[in-house]
Amino acid sequence: MTLYPRNQAILALSDGTVAHGYSIGIKGTTGGELCFNTSMTGYQEIFTDPSYYGQLMMMTYPHIGNYGTMARDDEARKVMIAGLIVRSFSWDYSNPIADRSLQEYLQINEVVGITGVDTRKLVRHIRSKGVMNAVISSEILNEKELIEMAAGWDDMEGLELATRVTRKEAQTVPSDGPYKIAAFDYGIKQNIINNFVQRGCTLRIFPAEADLEDVKAWDSDGFFFSNGPGDPTASSHYGLPMVEYAKSTGKPIFGICLGHQLMALSEGIATRKMFVGHRGANQPVKNLDTGLVEITTQNHGFAVDEDSIDKNKVEITHINLNDQSIEGLRFKNFPGMSVQYHPEASPGPHDSDYLFDHFMEMVRQGKGELVE
Repeated sequence: MTLYPRNQAILALSDGTVAHGYSIGIKGTTGGELCFNTSMTGYQEIFTDPSYYGQLMMMTYPHIGNYGTMARDDEARKVMIAGLIVRSFSWDYSNPIADRSLQEYLQINEVVGITGVDTRKLVRHIRSKGVMNAVISSEILNEKELIEMAAGWDDMEGLELATRVTRKEAQTVPSDGPYKIAAFDYGIKQNIINNFVQRGCTLRIFPAEADLEDVKAWDSDGFFFSNGPGDPTASSHYGLPMVEYAKSTGKPIFGICLGHQLMALSEGIATRKMFVGHRGANQPVKNLDTGLVEITTQNHGFAVDEDSIDKNKVEITHINLNDQSIEGLRFKNFPGMSVQYHPEASPGPHDSDYLFDHFMEMVRQGKGELVE
């Protein structure tokens, strides 16, 4: 029987709530906005989702790490979460195709974490009190000091983070199809890229602060604005000029998550910070065009403000059945569609991958091709 270290660690919330447990990953101190994810599987994809940059991830499913990790499941080049909180950490794994244990993976990516915490109790606390900042430490074991540290951490509202996760220079991802898409990387996930390539799209992926002349030179058939972390209004100084250019071309535009919010902002529609946010692979969304309900993967702490909707500019296409928040828009002044959730899943159900097909129909129509 392998014996594993049981070094003490503390999780301290900004409201004074404290939980004690044991250290996982590396020894250290980290902090950020405390959020939770209800997915039962797919922890590696969650940890590498750039939209989680700067956040502490708390998994509600108790057993995390039991199937190890493998390189093919990464959604980005590195782990993006600021820290990890779990109930029961699996030091060993049972998966013949895994590359390494989750502990080794966390160490390689220099992630500070804590196990032995009643995560479901903490989730109930956050759901009643609202999202807040927290700190994990396995080196500072003074509760008062950690609470003060959490209370002083930067709030997510007003925080610009997409430039911290974007690529440094434009990159072309080829396909054997005829279509060219200009994609803006605010934290784009690998499976979004995969979905476009599978549909015959060659992508030119531009960094968040792209040069407009470079974008024009690509002469794409359509535009895609990606997911990403932080407050969408804080990304507007570089995001909105690109959205406005895309709109001016008359070519189809598709946005997911942060991209969805930027497209709304470009039409004068406000966004808002959510009380808790939506994170997990089981969020029910109603498609108002078909009346069908999709089970969706979600990861967002901001949303389009329902009270600022201008029906002359947009049509609401999808709503969340848990809280009636806006999950999708169709734009009336330009050929655009956007969703708040993640149709590429990874992890999660594939109920919504038809949205990529809808966008491709718009691209083919824009090129004058006959769509069946």
